[in-house]
Amino acid sequence: MLLDDQFRHYFGTDDIAAIPPAALTAGVERIRVDFGLQKDRGRRFALWALLHMLGAAPDLDVAFKDEADRDAARTFMDMAARADDDN
Repeated sequence: MLLDDQFRHYFGTDDIAAIPPAALTAGVERIRVDFGLQKDRGRRFALWALLHMLGAAPDLDVAFKDEADRDAARTFMDMAARADDDN
């Protein structure tokens, strides 16, 4: 799953700054629905990561049944926070 492809799929553009607020809200809702329906662990994690970057991810205990997936999500959150700190 490429990030630009996901933005185009859910928002119609890969330029996040160009997305109108209503379209952003609708796209996030579509991601949440797909996240809830997704059975593949890797794809599910990728959708959760996208939601996290958009500030809309569900809590880890709700999102992931498996402790290893929750640990991976925590690691992702830490890495994302460090990347933000570097900018």
